[in-house]
Amino acid sequence: MASTEIDWAFARRTRVDVGEGLASILALSGATDLISFAGGFPDPETFPTATLQELFGRIAHDPAALQYAPTPGLPGPRAFMAERLGSLEGRRPAEEELLITSGSIEALELLGKSLIDPGDLVLVEGPTYLGAIMAFRSFEADVVAVPMDEDGLDVDRLDETVRERGRPKLLYTIPDHQNPAGVSLAEERRGPLIEVARRHGLLVVEDVAYRELGFEGDRLPSLWTLGPDVVVQVGTFSKTFFPGVRLGWAAGPPPVVGQMVNAKQNTDQCAGALGQRLLEEYGRSGGLEAQAERARELYGRRCRLMLDALEAHMPEGVRWTRPRGGFFTWLTYPEGTDTAAMAKDAMERKVAFVPGAPFFPDGTGENTLRLSFSRVADDQIEEGIRRLAEVTAAHLEGGTR
Repeated sequence: MASTEIDWAFARRTRVDVGEGLASILALSGATDLISFAGGFPDPETFPTATLQELFGRIAHDPAALQYAPTPGLPGPRAFMAERLGSLEGRRPAEEELLITSGSIEALELLGKSLIDPGDLVLVEGPTYLGAIMAFRSFEADVVAVPMDEDGLDVDRLDETVRERGRPKLLYTIPDHQNPAGVSLAEERRGPLIEVARRHGLLVVEDVAYRELGFEGDRLPSLWTLGPDVVVQVGTFSKTFFPGVRLGWAAGPPPVVGQMVNAKQNTDQCAGALGQRLLEEYGRSGGLEAQAERARELYGRRCRLMLDALEAHMPEGVRWTRPRGGFFTWLTYPEGTDTAAMAKDAMERKVAFVPGAPFFPDGTGENTLRLSFSRVADDQIEEGIRRLAEVTAAHLEGGTR
């Protein structure tokens, strides 16, 4: 029987131009024949495999862990998360201020569903997390980037942008160890950012995915702590527990969180109860703090190895950020360099990275790229950077390899 070509007329909101880039990054996660600085994945070495076996055996006898959960989350895990935020951030969310989500990306999806109509203005950092651009564009938002520098988001430019473009539906920011740039918002900018938000009635979405992975022990005040009336903090346990559990949270103003709960009811109804109970048991035993400490040591060491290798091998004219936490450093090449073309040549040399353009909503940043050090073995980092430096030198000289 002959096949029929059918135009399925997919919804316009799903035809986002950065989706292929994210799929390519995820596809590299299982590659074994190259040195990949592409995916921002936690190292399985940090996962609590042995402990999980014991926890599964105990929790399997709890009927609540095997049943549907209330949409905002199970009472025990909610109490644990609230207590933990109180301990870490100095502010415990009230009952109506907290929602357990299926990872932080679902929190962004719920915010989009709750707030964004087609054509609404959404501000992000330039560059920013690729998944956030995709999430907001899926609701046909007009996504506009505000510049960053080595101290994070340029708050003065944010104020100017709001004055010029009008009140946006939200500002999305990653103030701690940012993905992809690896920089953090300076302490002296955090209070002024909250002042801008209050002055303009702007909702700030603070993504704290990497907040617990600071290498130097310094922990600046969170935006949510400074401005709980104008900030929704979204977080994930993928970096500090393990990604397979798909758990996160949103803490923010009750009207916003309440609308997110409504949106979640017809999205996935509830985050998985089994994962919630695993997290609660593991967290109450002190496991999260011990695991985060191991992760900080591992990623801090790999970051130092990468920075040393960049210093030793990268040609003149290339600049990079110096992260104090997280998974990433960000490289800026001379104007006119095409890092997308360079990525193809790098793959021939068996080294992978992510070109920078997809991290900008307007497709700029062709001369930038992101490197992740989180899942590259210590003894492969220098060799990978050496190969990348050879490709870089060839491109800066005007040729390809």
